[in-house]
Amino acid sequence: MTDLGYCLTSELHGPRELVEHTRLAEQAGFRFGLISDHYHPWISIQGHSPFVWGVIGGIAQVTNELTLGTGVTCPTIRIHPAIVAHAAATASLMLEGRFFLGVGSGENLNEHILGDRWPPADVRREMLEEAVAVMRELWKGDFVMHHGRHYTVENARIYDPPEGGSLPVYVAAGGPKAAELSGRIGDGFIGVAPQKETVEVFEKAGGSGPKVGQLHACWAESRDEALKTAHELWPNVAITGEAGQELPMPGHFGQLAEMVSPEDVDELVACGPDPDRHMEMIKRYEDAGYTHVYVHQIGPDQDGFLSFYGREILPQFS
Repeated sequence: MTDLGYCLTSELHGPRELVEHTRLAEQAGFRFGLISDHYHPWISIQGHSPFVWGVIGGIAQVTNELTLGTGVTCPTIRIHPAIVAHAAATASLMLEGRFFLGVGSGENLNEHILGDRWPPADVRREMLEEAVAVMRELWKGDFVMHHGRHYTVENARIYDPPEGGSLPVYVAAGGPKAAELSGRIGDGFIGVAPQKETVEVFEKAGGSGPKVGQLHACWAESRDEALKTAHELWPNVAITGEAGQELPMPGHFGQLAEMVSPEDVDELVACGPDPDRHMEMIKRYEDAGYTHVYVHQIGPDQDGFLSFYGREILPQFS
């Protein structure tokens, strides 16, 4: 049976709201969640993007059982992997081991801000592989010296390492090359679409951990209201191809979003109050081989969504 989790969307909510939403999600019956790590929202109307590591500290104070991961952090350009390793180690201690680090090769949207070059995809994957290796060494709690192709670490030691000297790393992938990397270096897989092929590549490359998929939903009292909200606030769900990784500014995504129709969004988002539609979307991920699905409620009405899922959906997965 697929496990259901909750998506904390930093692009749509402020830090205090995210902490409160997590508390309510645990109360509703969700047992895991992923929180996005962005510097910018996808489009400006989304309106938020707090610093994820500060928010995680708040979440640790209001939850007791929910396991939390980043969905996902890019530990390669904007933030050096030695610093991400430090932050993740502290997050794991704050959450008493209920933490995993979700990583990916990032988006130009967030990584260009310090003036760094945005490298080609194969270089980004190479950087990610080295970054994960650096972080795993640092989590052992010993002094680390590393002079690699992309990163240098000199006499660095994390004095508060995660319990046991390690923590799970789930690697996100949208295509076969990234899925192969995820299978080789990851303790789990994160995907954003119910694509069976990428899950199979992950497994063939040696991946045996959880396979976590992000499902987009917009609960509202009526289907029309839900579709209107989803199309206004999350049209980027229907932006395909390499644009998601390559475009540098929210305004660029806004321009592309003007070409996204409500019908495009409706195909990819479970809109409205019909439980069958939500279950249908979950089944797409189950059929693709995912073991975990975390649900992103688009829009401000998290209370209504949590009540609906707690009543209609979660009991079917208990």
